[in-house]
Amino acid sequence: MAEHGGTSDLINVVILLGAAVVAVPLFRRLGLGSVLGYLAAGLVIGPFGIGVFSDPAAILHVAELGVVMFLFIIGLEMRPSRLWSLRHEIFGLGAAQVAVCGAALTGVGLLAGLPLPAAFIGGAGFVLTSTAVVMQMLAERNVLGRPAGQQIVAVLLFEDLLIVPLLAVVAVMAPMAPHAEPSSRWIGVGMGLSALAALFAAGLWLLDPLFRILARSKAQDVMTAAALLVVLGAALLMQAGGLSMAMGAFAAGVLLSESSFRHQLEAEVEPFRGLLLGLFFLGVGMSLDVRTVAAHWAFILGGVAAMMAAKSACIYLVARLLRSSHADALDRAVLMAQGGEFAFVLYAAAAAAGVIADPVRADLTAIVVLSMALTPLAAAAQRRLARPTAPSAEGLETAQGVRDSVLVIGFGRFGQIATQNLLAAGVPVTLIETSTQAIRDSWDFGFKVYYGDGTQLHVLRAAGAGTAKAILVCVDHPETADRIVQLAKSEFPHARLLVRARDREHALALVAADVDYQVRETFESAMAFGHAALLALGRSRQEADRLSADVRERDAERFRLEIAGGIYAGRSMVRFNVEQRVDPP
Repeated sequence: MAEHGGTSDLINVVILLGAAVVAVPLFRRLGLGSVLGYLAAGLVIGPFGIGVFSDPAAILHVAELGVVMFLFIIGLEMRPSRLWSLRHEIFGLGAAQVAVCGAALTGVGLLAGLPLPAAFIGGAGFVLTSTAVVMQMLAERNVLGRPAGQQIVAVLLFEDLLIVPLLAVVAVMAPMAPHAEPSSRWIGVGMGLSALAALFAAGLWLLDPLFRILARSKAQDVMTAAALLVVLGAALLMQAGGLSMAMGAFAAGVLLSESSFRHQLEAEVEPFRGLLLGLFFLGVGMSLDVRTVAAHWAFILGGVAAMMAAKSACIYLVARLLRSSHADALDRAVLMAQGGEFAFVLYAAAAAAGVIADPVRADLTAIVVLSMALTPLAAAAQRRLARPTAPSAEGLETAQGVRDSVLVIGFGRFGQIATQNLLAAGVPVTLIETSTQAIRDSWDFGFKVYYGDGTQLHVLRAAGAGTAKAILVCVDHPETADRIVQLAKSEFPHARLLVRARDREHALALVAADVDYQVRETFESAMAFGHAALLALGRSRQEADRLSADVRERDAERFRLEIAGGIYAGRSMVRFNVEQRVDPP
């Protein structure tokens, strides 16, 4: 760094935070995503920008813990049962994509004049998509829970696991030292397997009892320390065994995913994960060697274009062959077209082992960094140019040809309770939902829930809205409910329309839209809660009933006055009027 000492370190921390605070909101405002903001900020303050930091490798070494914690949190979400349900995507789609892309990228390296070992290592490193970049972009799009997002996550998991055998391949390809024993390689393999066995043993028999003891002590700071101890300890154990730190963190997360402390652990690690992951992207931006790019610009820029084009084409081809839609295949091809952070690990290991020369490592690293920087730009351009499509229901059963008397849209907390009376009365019900996790969770309780977006007219028709006697809109978001109401009122006027209102404001908008029934989602429960509070204070049941009835009447009177006075006309009433071309009641 530019200076030494405590004050200098504090200044550098302030500069890092300031660069992120300025760049990330700016780039998100421009629609380019936070990842590109971090990369650009790192380039500006790094050794090839204004030169505030001269050793990005030191920052990357610390910031790699952000990737480690990120994969720990992913592991917490990947319960063994969920991993088993994704086995075909992980080991089928993932293996097919890696094999095809690896062969194509190795061919690109050979065409560029690299020897076979360097071409293979270069292609294998570029196959390893950046989990951090892609997961961040999927989270920003809010599509992690959809089938297409789940398939991308499955492929990323397979690629993350692939770093382990790739590092073993590098060890096999390394020239033998003059006095080295051939058995030393098998000793390394044995150490890796021993580290895995030790981690699984600790996860199965030690971690949950440890957290139970800590929970009984009620020491919140110790719980935070223990969460970090688990993540960093698992990473260190894997590193000591010659394996990937990120794999150790992921395995620890999976082992704790069924623990009753899963949510507590996620909450403890999340702040460190976000900060260190941002620092990782800053470090990647700093590590882009502009002098190397300038000296070998033709090879590097040509390599970026060729590698990204070849990988995108292969991803799209594999996706289409495995029956993904054109939109999902194209989206996956653009999102996963870059190399990733594990490429740096693989290239560094290959250079240290003498498999590739150090100048080749520098060129390959620059290619990966540039591809990571270009991916958010390519994804933003693709989303702007792509035609809007209905969400994919790939991997789930859709409501095709269903003809029942009640259609329920949204099967979350509210919808699950609202349908119980209907099911108890034996009323035929069709349930549609967009959350794939909610659908799969409902299977465990015997519910038949179909995948379907209620804001799409063709989905409503396929789900039987044309013959339904009633349509129950139980979705969370008011905007989504508004859109469904518009479609139902114009296309299915025969059906009674009952809608969940988010709040009073939304309830007034629904009345303006002439729905048959609306209820504020918290009103009845809050009234019952207040009634119970009066009884708890010693009031008689008759008095509690009278006071509750009085509150209801005054609320209903205010509601009627607001409708008559057009208090809400400035917002949702106007929205409904413009979109439906009807007058308010």
